[in-house]
Amino acid sequence: MGRIAEEYGTLVFNDHTMREQLPSATYKALEKTIKDGKPLDIDIANVVAHAMKEWAVANGATHYTHWFQPLSGITSEKHDSFLDPQKDGRAIMKFSGKALIQGEPDASSFPSGGIRATFEARGYTAWDPTSYAFIKDNVLCIPTAFCSYTGEALDKKTPLLRSMAAISREAIKVLALFGEHPERVSTTVGAEQEYFLIREEDYEQRQDLVLTGRTLFGAPPCKGQELEEHYFGAIRPTVNAFMEELDSELWKLGVPAQTKHNEVAPCQHELAPMFSISNVAIDHNLLTMELMRKIASHYGLVCLQHEKPFEGINGSGKHNNWSIATESENLLDPGKTPASNLRFLVFLASVIKAVDDYQDLLRISVASAGNDHRLGANEAPPAVISIFLGDELDRVVKAIINGEENATVEKVYMDLGVDSLPSFERDTTDRNRTSPFAFTGNKFEFRMPGSQVNLSDANTMLNTIVAKSLRDFHQSVVDAADFETAAYAWVRQTLTDHQRIIFNGDGYSDEWIEEAEQRGLLNLRSTVDAAPHMLAQKNIDLFEEFGVMNEVENHARYEVKLDTYSKLINIEGQTMSHMTKRKIAPAVLRYADEVASTINAKKAANPNLDPAADQHLLERLNNGANAMAEAIDRLDAALAKAAGITDALAKAECFHDEVLDSMEKLRVIVDDMEGIVSTEAWPLPTYNKILFYC
Repeated sequence: MGRIAEEYGTLVFNDHTMREQLPSATYKALEKTIKDGKPLDIDIANVVAHAMKEWAVANGATHYTHWFQPLSGITSEKHDSFLDPQKDGRAIMKFSGKALIQGEPDASSFPSGGIRATFEARGYTAWDPTSYAFIKDNVLCIPTAFCSYTGEALDKKTPLLRSMAAISREAIKVLALFGEHPERVSTTVGAEQEYFLIREEDYEQRQDLVLTGRTLFGAPPCKGQELEEHYFGAIRPTVNAFMEELDSELWKLGVPAQTKHNEVAPCQHELAPMFSISNVAIDHNLLTMELMRKIASHYGLVCLQHEKPFEGINGSGKHNNWSIATESENLLDPGKTPASNLRFLVFLASVIKAVDDYQDLLRISVASAGNDHRLGANEAPPAVISIFLGDELDRVVKAIINGEENATVEKVYMDLGVDSLPSFERDTTDRNRTSPFAFTGNKFEFRMPGSQVNLSDANTMLNTIVAKSLRDFHQSVVDAADFETAAYAWVRQTLTDHQRIIFNGDGYSDEWIEEAEQRGLLNLRSTVDAAPHMLAQKNIDLFEEFGVMNEVENHARYEVKLDTYSKLINIEGQTMSHMTKRKIAPAVLRYADEVASTINAKKAANPNLDPAADQHLLERLNNGANAMAEAIDRLDAALAKAAGITDALAKAECFHDEVLDSMEKLRVIVDDMEGIVSTEAWPLPTYNKILFYC
């Protein structure tokens, strides 16, 4: 543990390092920028840049980069050397305040949704001083925002930072009504990252995994996850070694990785960090994903972060644990008596109202081609948004709605009937793992995001919609003669109006989907269903009201989401067609030839033999080969049709309705062939091999 404490944050230009490296006046000016959003004077920036460069070089860095999050969802970086050649042939290491604060990457080849044309290349990165710089691969990485030459946000971080500022402003106004005056209010995030580890040798033989991140073919394994022995099971030595190195590298980068374990599916695992301020937590999560992919190769493994890499096996999510807090208090902590905690009830009701009013935005924030395969499966929440409150809070909410005195839940102590085992206090509510948006004690767990998603989108939506609810509350009660009476009345009316979004039952059940429809809740099953809601006037107005996105930026994200969806399905369809034509169909035909040769050899050896089993197998192989040929033709035709459509929504609809349908029909045929072709003849590693390596 001593080593961990000594190494933690050693590659981060954090507050401790800044106190050591910066002059006192410079540190205080930078602190003002970080805490209060004050502009940083260029002279101060020069001092900070010099100290940052000296620290980075001392820790092995030779280059620096503005590390940003374009609309592709991943991170991007362009490395510039500190090197500054001198006239006498020598060189010095140099880094200016201007280079720290602002960069100018080429913006032409990043997704822009029409904001920028390809020939318009200029874009800007701007330092986010609230997220510490760090050293990765001997490069000083400076977290930044990314915008176009004309000022529109071209990244995922800028709207997130704007939403964080919006919810802070509105929460501070609400808290002032309670006589509380914090300097700022922050949203926090804890991102639980699920992932798969498989052997490199199996990965390299699966073109679908290499090109798309998921298996486009694969018959069910003889053994899946039905025995449930993998969940929290003993971690294999190779995987444990990977996890140990991952933890060590994350700790050096100041990422508070805390929990690691085996997940439900074979080869599936999870890492969970402690909570951090939203933008920092998301930066940390993106770093975590990158390091997972990199470090896995040290152990002959590949890290899969696709939401559904294996059909019929649990997919991977990224649970977004979200809360809101001042410098000293969690505003979603109900306390011992939530029924009488008016401040908590106001914030709780605000979240409930926000989630109900803007179900579509939350669904859009997690919509992707990969996550569409996962949502609604039996290990993920359904595509219908609902809130789980648990027994105690549900009882409080119903009592408020009905105007009843709430009876608090008595403490219950668990006695396991063994003297040597301790008794302990039971939680006042159980968990609901089927809920998309569940209250878990002092935070909400948004369980819909997929494992490879950038969480900036989900948290931008959450922050903005809750900011709207808080503003509505403030406007409703600010002029009231009796604040507490008015506040309680608002809470009661809000809970009454939005109780349809609260559901504490089994979110996996078909009955709930039917009930949700009766309640009037949205069921946006796919990205194609969800994306058009981005352009709803109420959503455009919301983002503009809080300065999170203007209409151009909002529309750009709509275009990018649909364009990305279509491109991903196109890659999958093309890969599927190619693999079938070049590998699978030839393997089936060769095996059919072997069977036919066996039949002929038997008849030649003994005309009285009846090779009925061989003939039946040959017939199935022949029928399968013919069905594959027809299915490939249908898939190629659907791909060609989709490619010819120019409208973004119509194109995505064609990929969803026709290409995916053709892909599924082809998969059924191929997976059936996998079940009858010999192991030696089948050209791909099967699920039995991939998922159960030693």
